[in-house]
Amino acid sequence: MAGAIIENMSTKKLVILGVTLLLFQALAFMVGGLIAPSPTSAVEYLATKCVDKIKYPQETKWFMPWGVNKCEKIKTFDEAMAKRIEANNIVFAAHIPMQKNEMSPWFQFMLVILQFDIAFKMYNQIEEGAVVTIDVGLAYRDDLFSEWTEMAHSFEHRNLNCNFTAEKTIENEGRYYVCDPLPFMEVGSVAHKYYLINIRLPVNERKKVNIGIGEIRDIRLVSIHQNGGFTQVWFAMKTFLTPSILIIMIWYWRRITLMTRPPVLLEKVIFALGISMTFINIPVEWFSVGFNWTWMLLFGDIRQGIFYSMLLSFWIIFCGEHLMDQMERNRFSVYWKQVGPIVFGSFCLFIFDMCERGVQLTNPFYSIWASDVGTELAMSFIIVAGICACLYFLFLCFMVFQVFRNISGKRTSLPAMSKARRLHYEGLIFRFKFLMLVTLTCAAMTIIFFIISQVNEGHWHWGDRTVQVNSAFFTGIYGMWNLYVFAIMFLYAPSHKRYGKEQSSGDGGATSGEDIQLTTTITHVDGPTELYKMTGKEAQE
Repeated sequence: MAGAIIENMSTKKLVILGVTLLLFQALAFMVGGLIAPSPTSAVEYLATKCVDKIKYPQETKWFMPWGVNKCEKIKTFDEAMAKRIEANNIVFAAHIPMQKNEMSPWFQFMLVILQFDIAFKMYNQIEEGAVVTIDVGLAYRDDLFSEWTEMAHSFEHRNLNCNFTAEKTIENEGRYYVCDPLPFMEVGSVAHKYYLINIRLPVNERKKVNIGIGEIRDIRLVSIHQNGGFTQVWFAMKTFLTPSILIIMIWYWRRITLMTRPPVLLEKVIFALGISMTFINIPVEWFSVGFNWTWMLLFGDIRQGIFYSMLLSFWIIFCGEHLMDQMERNRFSVYWKQVGPIVFGSFCLFIFDMCERGVQLTNPFYSIWASDVGTELAMSFIIVAGICACLYFLFLCFMVFQVFRNISGKRTSLPAMSKARRLHYEGLIFRFKFLMLVTLTCAAMTIIFFIISQVNEGHWHWGDRTVQVNSAFFTGIYGMWNLYVFAIMFLYAPSHKRYGKEQSSGDGGATSGEDIQLTTTITHVDGPTELYKMTGKEAQE
């Protein structure tokens, strides 16, 4: 009768397996720390002030800050007033990237943050609740001589949140406000070499458009993109890990189907975990290098969310199946109180993501952070998600504690067993507890990664400090997930060994009639492991 590999594999082989996985885990961190550059780069641009002499243009005109067809420039607004140039005829132009550089599809995405340099004037102060109206256009081209092609155009509104640190007196005129950075644009792919941004600040006194926003002297843009070197390392990891998880998953399920009984809930959930890991591993991002797929960011978030949901649900069911009695276990409906909130939370995060990145598929200048209500909603989502993640980990620790206490209830019967049987069960209990501790460690690292990722993604929107996440953390956590899923499917796969036969030939204390396998299942009320059956009986008692 076949047990699982975790019970039948010798201690020596298990140690070799554990050390091997640990070395691969160290390698995953080293790949990010020693080979890959930092995940993202930020480049600051000072927008050039161009003059549009045509009052009523018949077609869109693009203003270049440098090059052969560069625009007519002014340095200050005092110069514009001296030349009687109206504010509506000034265009702020920014070319991405800098001169003699090119953008690349390896950059994956482009996030742009807006920063106003606003000077204090007694007669032109920033009013309470000031809103800036922006007429912005985005264009692209793939060489330095062709015409610009419009990519997007929109009228956007951004709330100013500025503070003046000095006293508002005539002596302090000309000093600058301290303003929070504003979310400006996000593009889900970088398929072209050159991008041009033209920004106008239309003024209409009758409609109160751009009135009471202070004296804007300059506009600064910060462009953030993923580093090409990190992208290549990330794609290489995905390409290497995809067949590894796919092969072990097929091998695991084949062994399950060869058994004479139908698979139990725990075995099905392990297989589903392998499917979700394979889904997130598949390196479809390779196509984004050759195709302009702006939806790849949204698709990546969906894959990440599915894996999070499956991983968190697996841990709940994995612990729960060692707490339920034989009448309650092996039924997915029993876990609706625990799994339901996980699915609901993931669905809420999906809706939140669709509200921003879904809209950005058609309007890259849209941001949920642009309004006060949207900012409060987004902040609330991130804070609540972090709190729920911490509460989940505490609940998981409580479940693991209950499992350990459940197993300890059976240890009292071990002294009455034969020496070989007692040693065997003590070994099984130690292996299982060690696996549960590894599970808790993996869960803790996952929760930390989730919280830091949420904070790191929103820090530009908050205008505050952030936790710097280096490449080693990304590659290390990603490698940890794959190694954990690999280990679970390998250790819980049915083994062809029979412990009783091995012990009968090497230790006379164990009889051939003793069914002491960890994973043997004889009937539908039995479980995939011996401890699974033991804990079920203890819970029932």
